[in-house]
Amino acid sequence: MQPGLAAGILVIAVGIIVQYALHRVEEGHVGVYFRGGAMLQGMSSPGFHMMIPFITTVRNIQTTLQTDEVKNVPCGTSGGVMIYFDRIEVVNVLQQTAVYDIVKNFTADYDKPLIFDKVHHELNQFCSVHNLQEVYIELFDQIDENLKTALQQDLTELAPGLRVHSVRVTKPKIPEAIRKNYELMEAEKTKLLIATQRQKVVEKDAETERKKAIINAEKEAQIAKIRYEQNLLEAESKQKMEKIDDEIHVAKEKSKTDAESYKIEQQAAANKKLLTAEYLELRRIEAVATNNKVYFGADIPSMFINSKSEAEKERLAVPATVPVNTVVTEQS
Repeated sequence: MQPGLAAGILVIAVGIIVQYALHRVEEGHVGVYFRGGAMLQGMSSPGFHMMIPFITTVRNIQTTLQTDEVKNVPCGTSGGVMIYFDRIEVVNVLQQTAVYDIVKNFTADYDKPLIFDKVHHELNQFCSVHNLQEVYIELFDQIDENLKTALQQDLTELAPGLRVHSVRVTKPKIPEAIRKNYELMEAEKTKLLIATQRQKVVEKDAETERKKAIINAEKEAQIAKIRYEQNLLEAESKQKMEKIDDEIHVAKEKSKTDAESYKIEQQAAANKKLLTAEYLELRRIEAVATNNKVYFGADIPSMFINSKSEAEKERLAVPATVPVNTVVTEQS
């Protein structure tokens, strides 16, 4: 055999061996190895590794969060209606320390018996004890939590190290005729809800108007009260001022009266001291001197004669016949 041909065959053989012996483990995964169908003890971390080609095989097992999608899950309700869940998503993570035991017990496709099959089982268990109304509407919001709890309980017992973080369940598919009835029912509910909300809006508007009226009435009442109190204070102030003016006037009048009374009392006291017999006689004489009247004729009023004293009558006595030209003086 020619040396060049032998070298070429050797290179090709080495290339084939390297092609099947060299493999890569992705980040977030670990490599588990099988030889002759039996799982080997060792696991490889992310990176390039070598193995015996054609005898040993490798499987990459993810150890980060992954989402398993379970599609088109049939479910029969307690009333005999068959419904289908289009997609159920299970978010789970496998711990690296539990990879060997779980893969050894449930193979590298561990998620099929532990998650996929378990989802089918738990959903059918749930649907079998509930009617369509409960599954489709009333209890639909509880399916994901119930499914998560059931899955985690079984995984804790069967496969410690595999944890379920969340479950998302889509709305199931129901027969068309029933779906239309539900749509009609939802439309009626929507109309009722709209009417109820409209009624609430009207009631709220009426309540707002009522509160506005109450606020305006209270405002007017407060303004009226303030004005009343203001007028009352003004009237009281005016009354007090008038009272003060009256008191001042009374005091002035009283002072005047007291002064007049005092003046009269003083004049009376002075007159009492002044009106002596001599003073009165003097005043009489002065009065006679200033109030003389002359009478002409034969008849002289007796009133003047009678007013004389007896001594004056004897002294001033006149004959019975008085001459016409006699003059008599009257003393007023």
